[in-house]
Amino acid sequence: MAFWGKMFGGVAGFAVGGPMGALMGAALGHAADRGSLLETPAGGWHEHWRTKGQPDPNGAAFMAAAKMSTLLGKTDQLYAIGLVALCAKMAKIDGPVNKAEISTFKSLFQFPADNSREVGMLFDRARDRTDDFEMYARELGKGFAKDRAPLENLLMALFVIARADLPPGAALHPAETAFLRKVHAAFGLPPGAWDRAETGRSGSASNENDAYIELGLARSASDQEVRTRWRVLIREHHPDVLGQKNLSPEAMAKAADRVARINAAWDRIKRDRKL
Repeated sequence: MAFWGKMFGGVAGFAVGGPMGALMGAALGHAADRGSLLETPAGGWHEHWRTKGQPDPNGAAFMAAAKMSTLLGKTDQLYAIGLVALCAKMAKIDGPVNKAEISTFKSLFQFPADNSREVGMLFDRARDRTDDFEMYARELGKGFAKDRAPLENLLMALFVIARADLPPGAALHPAETAFLRKVHAAFGLPPGAWDRAETGRSGSASNENDAYIELGLARSASDQEVRTRWRVLIREHHPDVLGQKNLSPEAMAKAADRVARINAAWDRIKRDRKL
């Protein structure tokens, strides 16, 4: 148990960083060393934490760290744990993990050199099972509900790992496709994010966020709310309407520019949601 405590503390500390991260890592590691964190609870382990009928303390501890990160708003820690866990499980979902997948993972992300050992151990423990990947994806979806751009980047990385051991143009294994579809849904990403991740296009997530800001809407707005808001704004700022108010040429030019930005934002959201 002492080994696990050191590893767990290291993971939590490196992910958070700074004094808070060090304190949290030490506390979690101490709890694990004493057995208080991973003792089998009264009534036994929940079925989510069983692997072939045996308790899974590694999975339980990783998820405990992820959930604690969400509760504390430590998105950097949550992202680090979720990223390594999902990449490991992506590599394993279609069979034994191979060198191409590991090399691709290492090339995609640059972790601090001092933490390479902890990252490697987390990766190795996370790939021990793949039936729990949706829990990590859902936790990330909750933690990044207000800014899903990092999740879209991670989905793109998962596609790259899935293709690491395939010849160019080859189709993904059905298990890989199912994995990616479920992660995409758990992340709460729109249809357009799937297309961008699948084709390797980046940079559109931030533009999509700007589109919602332009319309004065939250990303959680329904399709009908987006459509209604677009129509209202067009009516308010359309030059034909404002022309009846005897505005100056400068004001009319600004109105035309505003209408163009409103329509561009609507087009971006419409494409992303496939409306």
